[in-house]
Amino acid sequence: MIGLSFAMLVACFDGTIVGTCGPVIARDLDGTSLYSWMVTAYMLCETIMIPISGKLSDLFGRKPLFLIGLTIFVLGSVFAGLSQSMVMLIVCRAVQGLGGGILIPVATAAVADLYSPKERARMQGILGAIFGIGSGIGPLIGGYITEHISWHWIFYINIPLAIVAYALTIRKFPTPVFKEKPTVDYRGIAFLSVLLLDVLLFFEWAGSRFEWVSAESFVMIACALVLTVLFIRIEKKAKEPVLAPHLVRNRTVIQACIFMFVFGLAMMGAMMYSSMFAISILGLDTLEAGEYSLALVAGMMITSMLSGNLVNRTGYKPWLIVGPVITSAGLYMFSQMTVGTELSYYALCLFVFGIGLGCMMSVIMVAVQNSSKPSEMGMTTSAVNVIRSIGTTVGTAIFAVLIGNKIGEELRNNVSNIVYENVQHNTGVLDDLMRAFSNVQSGIGDLIDGAIVSEANNILLSFANSVDFAFLCGSVMMLALLVIGIFFKAKKAPEMPREIHFSDGSNTTTDTVTAAVGTTETQASETPSVEETERR
Repeated sequence: MIGLSFAMLVACFDGTIVGTCGPVIARDLDGTSLYSWMVTAYMLCETIMIPISGKLSDLFGRKPLFLIGLTIFVLGSVFAGLSQSMVMLIVCRAVQGLGGGILIPVATAAVADLYSPKERARMQGILGAIFGIGSGIGPLIGGYITEHISWHWIFYINIPLAIVAYALTIRKFPTPVFKEKPTVDYRGIAFLSVLLLDVLLFFEWAGSRFEWVSAESFVMIACALVLTVLFIRIEKKAKEPVLAPHLVRNRTVIQACIFMFVFGLAMMGAMMYSSMFAISILGLDTLEAGEYSLALVAGMMITSMLSGNLVNRTGYKPWLIVGPVITSAGLYMFSQMTVGTELSYYALCLFVFGIGLGCMMSVIMVAVQNSSKPSEMGMTTSAVNVIRSIGTTVGTAIFAVLIGNKIGEELRNNVSNIVYENVQHNTGVLDDLMRAFSNVQSGIGDLIDGAIVSEANNILLSFANSVDFAFLCGSVMMLALLVIGIFFKAKKAPEMPREIHFSDGSNTTTDTVTAAVGTTETQASETPSVEETERR
């Protein structure tokens, strides 16, 4: 389990590690025009690989998939550090994403193999804390390594961590035994991959490369609908579907997917734009913003581990009611920030927000695993993970739309007509402001630039109010999850005796028997019931 945790940690923080050092890498490799693809390539490949690897781990076992994913990730890291061009780096980031897309769902699903239902909650709480740590400290680690060593080492640092993961899992990870050759749904994998690629690129490009209402948007939406219909038809006929159609009848899985979609949306949207707010409005540099994000990580760690330890006593519902309320409160607190807000208040907002997020993640995963067939554990776990990953992409896009729609109104109310007509009515207004200062300082500023400089505070106020509006909308969205939390139903972890006495006089725990039977004899059939396990 420690080895799995190490692997999940590097996969999580590598998704965000280029956040602070990206501009340095882009300048060094002369590839500023391709800057965004350092993150996009990783995200696309990770999201596409999550459901595929989840299903394959059900068919071939967690161990081979885990080792393959870790190897792919290490190779991607090594060559990313050796990159001499931006194109090479982007390709390597894509390879890293493929490896990360295997590691995350396999590590999460393996908890159900290695631990009894009563113990899963505690371990999922630990993994939830690791997810928060990895996602939160990525930019901070990247910034420090780039400043004090070299950006190449933000990729090389994965190698020793991966070696630890290899050492702890290659011998101890239970190996599955199969009686017949598994059937792989190649057509389903292909159509699902293209569908996810279309959906993710739509939310990545809409509003930037083309308008939301445009011919390009229509074509991509139409493609997504057609691919969805074809994918459903293929899955209905597949012997081992990559995402079984009957999952839509599993109420717990559907509720969990909705929860994790909004979780990803709120987490990524708030993390991205709260950092932008801190840097642009509160005057922090990128490293300082990364340091303050540790407050969010601390909040997530506390409640993720606390909920994992207590959920068997309290049930799922209290956490899924309290979580949205606290997260909504954190977003509302964000919406009250403005020019001149104290940094201590900003840290408090991050902490409260993290407390709310930590209440939900591990609880949702435990509920899904306790409501799933053992033979489908990887598939159901990865289904929830991929929806969360899509939510992170959609969250960034939705926050950008909300801010873009609001900032035009704010600029009209706060700046002069000449400034209003010559600046962008989206977050690009900050770029206009920086260019204006640069032009004036170099002695080539014109009347418009001078007007922008004189009204700089009004522009910053307009931006702050617009981001606050997005936070407020996010707060309302999170509060809407109360409806699901109140009516959430899932199987509780079964009561199991702590010790079993065998006829030969030896003793063992139920957990040990469950782990041994459930992982070393993994087949297409289900793991024995609690009663059957006790009998054995």
